[in-house]
Amino acid sequence: MFSQMFRKTPLAWRQLMKEKTRLAVAVAGITFADMLMFIQLGFESALFDAAVKPHRNLQADLVLINPQFQTLFSVKSFSRERLYQTLGYEGVQSVTPLYIGTGQWRNPETRQDRAILVWGIDPAASAFTFPEIRKNQDQIKQLNQVLFDQAGRPEYGAVGDIFKKTNSFQTELNNIGVNVSGVFSNGASFAADGNVIASDSTFLRLFPERKPERIEVGLITLKPGVDKEKVRSQLAAGLPNDVKVLTPEGFAQTEKEYWANGTGIGFIFGLGVGVGFIVGIVIVYQILYSDVSDHLPEYATLKAMGYTDRYLLVVLLQEALLLAFLGYLPAYILSFGLYQVTYAATMLPIAMKLERAITVFILTIIMCTASGAIAMRKLRSADPADVF
Repeated sequence: MFSQMFRKTPLAWRQLMKEKTRLAVAVAGITFADMLMFIQLGFESALFDAAVKPHRNLQADLVLINPQFQTLFSVKSFSRERLYQTLGYEGVQSVTPLYIGTGQWRNPETRQDRAILVWGIDPAASAFTFPEIRKNQDQIKQLNQVLFDQAGRPEYGAVGDIFKKTNSFQTELNNIGVNVSGVFSNGASFAADGNVIASDSTFLRLFPERKPERIEVGLITLKPGVDKEKVRSQLAAGLPNDVKVLTPEGFAQTEKEYWANGTGIGFIFGLGVGVGFIVGIVIVYQILYSDVSDHLPEYATLKAMGYTDRYLLVVLLQEALLLAFLGYLPAYILSFGLYQVTYAATMLPIAMKLERAITVFILTIIMCTASGAIAMRKLRSADPADVF
């Protein structure tokens, strides 16, 4: 079957090359449809990757959260006592509380305030796996010292550049003077344009209305060799239902599900991919339909010579597949440039992934094949009697 298709490929290619302008329009249309799908899928992936990056970089084997916790954008707290209760379970080695809040960061140049996500950690314990944080964690033991996310939005000011030159940066956070004593790279997300890490003491000074005994996340470190899932099940069964025990990846999935299903963002991106897919089908169908209409006598001649509808369908599908290849390649290349422009404008971690490239390619094949199958209805109307 495949060998027959390859022998017939030159006929499909000659059919397409007869009208070079039409071919160029078809390729441009498919490229546009593919680029639309690449951009929509790229934005969706960047949204999820940026949203869950802090979760996946937590230094913990298990995570304790409020059952109503959905997103870092709107955190829910629980009693710190629940975290310390886990120390009574076999296999638990240590625990670390985390405070999370949204503060107002003042750009010292523009004097404008901008919301930023503030993390309060115990400076004597490891909370994140970021090398820059672990290296500079001792620097925030003093009050009003913070670590700044230099991969955040530029509206916060040139914090990273100034700090590298002067090893110091002073500004205000929640109208309290703070000093940047180190930088790290996490990046902006849809939930937060930037991040700041402070000691738990500094955090409570920045948020005086917060109660020390109420925390947002509890980090649990297990003893080496312990069955993580077994301990998680024991904690889930033994602790009151006002807390939830998850793995760091499960914690990340909670955030991801919120953005995918709890907001309209996931639907919007999915709709964009669907629109691109439909646009591609319409464009390819119009091109193939016009080609069949213009060459209907030739197809009728082939039928008169004994060629079946199946043979003609294979030729038409080959034209569709050739269009798919020709349209996909420039879309794939151009999407790299668009991703770079998008990253520079939004600071979201958008980049080409193999999984996405394969997904769009498969969608392109389906798109063009479906168009060829629909155009086949016109091809079947080719009557050998039309030749005479």
